[in-house]
Amino acid sequence: MAPNRRISRRTALRAGAALVAAAFASPTLAYWAPPGSSLASVDVYDRTTGSALTTYEKDGRRYVVGAPGNEYAVRIRNCTGRRILAVTSVDGVNVVTGETASPDQSGYVIEPWGSVEIAGWRKSLSHTAAFYFTNLGDSYAARTGRPFDVGVIGVAVFAERVEPRRQKIAGGAREESDGRLAAAPASPLPAAADAQAAERASTETVAPTMAMPLAKLGTGHGRTESSSARQVSFVRATAEPAQVLAVQYDRYENLAALGVVPHRPAHVARQAPRPFPGLRFVPDPR
Repeated sequence: MAPNRRISRRTALRAGAALVAAAFASPTLAYWAPPGSSLASVDVYDRTTGSALTTYEKDGRRYVVGAPGNEYAVRIRNCTGRRILAVTSVDGVNVVTGETASPDQSGYVIEPWGSVEIAGWRKSLSHTAAFYFTNLGDSYAARTGRPFDVGVIGVAVFAERVEPRRQKIAGGAREESDGRLAAAPASPLPAAADAQAAERASTETVAPTMAMPLAKLGTGHGRTESSSARQVSFVRATAEPAQVLAVQYDRYENLAALGVVPHRPAHVARQAPRPFPGLRFVPDPR
């Protein structure tokens, strides 16, 4: 990779839109989005059931219920008429580089009014490793020595720097940014997971060290899937993200214990349980 110049250079990827680690621009430039407007929206799609997960809100935070063993994708939509950069993390880990997540790292560049579906950890310009809900010990973050931030999906959104057109820059000075890795539109994702996901769900175990009623969920490093990528260029309008979105996830039982989702109705026995509830005498013939 070429050495840094006046504007820092980073690697970027694109999958369904573009994945980018873009250069910072001068913070004195005007920000193009109206104040208070939303640049992007985020939801979580359960690939095993083929449905978007319901979002619950409590104390200003957003939550979804994850099913152990199910594969999922993070869907990000650009709500503006210009490109945006979405630096995305899962369990405190950047989904592109595998680094401990920071907003100044690589992310997805999403075209105006477009969207991207991020279904796994980026392994190369052609493949990803599928996200799936799993117990804490099996999560990618825990397996790489970073178990402390499992259970959260984060997106730091940046506006793109708007270069003034038909105007000459004083002194003729000009700043440059190099290409970033970008992923090409991915093929439609399957609505159901393969047999591996079902096997993971059936072998789910409870970690005895967790304080929650059941083991906290994390995200695993799953099966390899095709996901093409290419290099793009993106220059951030500001050093800090214009919007930060976060969605926490866990098992239904754990979120119910926190008061995020309602408790499922519990079965209350009216009498002592019977070992042979179907015991009867022989009836008369009809």
